[in-house]
Amino acid sequence: MTSVTTSDAFVHPALFYRTEREYIQQTLAFLKEGLAQHEPMAVAVPGPNLELIKTAPGADGEGILFLDMTEVGLNPGRIIPRVLRGFADGHPEGRVRIIGEPIWAGRSETEYPACAQHEALINVAFEGRAVTILCPYDETALEPEVLADARITHPLVIDGDGQQKESDVYDWRAIADRYNQPLVRPEHAPAFSYGRQDLPEVRRFAVARAVDLGLTEERLEDLELSVAELTTNSVVHGGGRGTLAVWAEHGRLVCEVHDGGRLSDSLAGRRPPEPGQIGGRGLMLVHYVTDLVRLHTTAEGTTVRFYLDL
Repeated sequence: MTSVTTSDAFVHPALFYRTEREYIQQTLAFLKEGLAQHEPMAVAVPGPNLELIKTAPGADGEGILFLDMTEVGLNPGRIIPRVLRGFADGHPEGRVRIIGEPIWAGRSETEYPACAQHEALINVAFEGRAVTILCPYDETALEPEVLADARITHPLVIDGDGQQKESDVYDWRAIADRYNQPLVRPEHAPAFSYGRQDLPEVRRFAVARAVDLGLTEERLEDLELSVAELTTNSVVHGGGRGTLAVWAEHGRLVCEVHDGGRLSDSLAGRRPPEPGQIGGRGLMLVHYVTDLVRLHTTAEGTTVRFYLDL
């Protein structure tokens, strides 16, 4: 693999592979280069690929953090703050090297927009930082549209032979904007319009609906926390009022909150708050405790939709 690191800039290549052999060769070359430069390293990829790297002949896992992305990155919105920033912020001196594979063939159509936005937002989340994040993409298993998006969200592209080139279509903002998609609520979904005085009642409504739809007891706390954070944000920052709806689809409970606020920060919910910062934690908490978060924001308002597996 051609070297992809520089001394003081963020580096974000996509690796397009077609075989296990290409995957192992290029990821190991990436890690061996990091070992030679004494860089802290983490590998966050789906379980089967994690085993390929860990058990490959010549692999040296000493000092490398291995994480199963299907667990730590199930919700794409928590990958930047918990996985990538979580590791990079723990090593503030020198360059940090990470392999992150957030998109695999098992991702659903509902999940994919959040995954694509994640890959786009990495570029602003790590701008100016001495971090290298290599993102593998399986050319044989992923849809052509996914591979095309990867070339837009990554300024560098590496093929299975390790040849590197600049992407001639790189434009991360285009993907972030494209997947800021309107979220259409089903007509049958019961909704509750609330103001400040209605916060206790709207939370009870959400819990009652969740119980009726079969949410298990251990997840009710996650629902209550998420609803409390989002509805409070509505009355404090979203124009004083909002609408909440809860329904089920495809084996998941879906909870949606809409209000008149606008998210001006593209990393809202994905940027860890600075020490002493007031606010900025609510939406990130929702990312942490739910299985998926989708956002749509315009000048007229914001919709936050979160999912919990039933």
